[in-house]
Amino acid sequence: MNGFSTRALHDGQEPDPTTGAVVVPIFATSTFAQDGVGGLRAGYEYARTGNPTRTALETTLASLEGARHARAFASGMAAEDALLRGVLRPGDHVLLPTDAYGGTYRLISTVYCDWGVEYTAVDTADVDAVRAAIRPNTKVLWCETPTNPLLGIADVAALGALAREHDLLLVVDNTFASPYLQTPIALGAHAVVHSTTKYLGGHSDVVGGAVVTDDDALHETLGKMQNGMGAVPSPFDCFLTQRGLKTLAVRMERHSDNAERVADVLAAHPQVTAVLYPGRADHPGHEIAAKQMRRFGGMISVRIAGGEQAARDFCAATRVFTLAESLGGVESLVEHPGAMTHASAAGSLLEVPADLVRLSVGLEDADDLVDDVRQALDSLGS
Repeated sequence: MNGFSTRALHDGQEPDPTTGAVVVPIFATSTFAQDGVGGLRAGYEYARTGNPTRTALETTLASLEGARHARAFASGMAAEDALLRGVLRPGDHVLLPTDAYGGTYRLISTVYCDWGVEYTAVDTADVDAVRAAIRPNTKVLWCETPTNPLLGIADVAALGALAREHDLLLVVDNTFASPYLQTPIALGAHAVVHSTTKYLGGHSDVVGGAVVTDDDALHETLGKMQNGMGAVPSPFDCFLTQRGLKTLAVRMERHSDNAERVADVLAAHPQVTAVLYPGRADHPGHEIAAKQMRRFGGMISVRIAGGEQAARDFCAATRVFTLAESLGGVESLVEHPGAMTHASAAGSLLEVPADLVRLSVGLEDADDLVDDVRQALDSLGS
């Protein structure tokens, strides 16, 4: 197998046989001519069912995750919904992290609970706690590592062994790490989900999602979900995501470099009570993260002395970091999870601390990012 960057640039992206174009074309068509009834050219009939631009993206995604199959969707939530709807039935039970993305929690706790699916929130960093939470009707073990927004680390290999022991489907949300930093299928996951909006697209200009798997039957089920539910990305969205993948490796290196610098400055400042970054030796999941990740990524969460108002004031005081939801783009972003991305978890076991701030460290000059967080923190004491 070729190296990561070579696969990102070439797998699924052979030059166009008609024109020789080295970039996969945007096949902006809704339908495909047939050579007689049922005589499909290259297997394509209708763009909801399949499109060559989407096929190219799916081929690259599967390759980068070290898997055989990938399905692309219109958003990360559409990808999660297709996966869960494909494998769950009323009466089934899901285990999800006590620190899960707010959108995932909202989907399961409202849409799927209304459908008769049950869930339990459990600390997925504690394998014994996960084992104790398994019920006879448990079907899916949902894992994020690192988690959003507390940057918790789960041992994917240990959870994979537990899932095989109890015949569970282990799903890992790999959005924070990206396949450059971590490949959960090689560690024992059955499926990997992504919000490709984030690091894979990488430029805050496209919304998308994906599910990657080695399981042939699950792949077929996801294909039925794509075609039957129709939450598929446009050819242009696939093109933008594919373009982002080409620079994923170099971007993740820079994200990690910058985040390490920013984390050190945050940890040394008296206005910060805790830095949550798995690259730091004081992080409780550092050893596991070092074992299963190439590096530690660009996401940092911090707890601010002075509580919620101070956290909000910090978000308002940054100048290079932009106050906005989302993450994983080339520009640095800051947000208050309790009031923004994770507001849907308020009052639940997944509620995030009010003094928490989440930073998506981008690709700007590290000195400018360091100066920005320092001046924002200094302003809290003035």
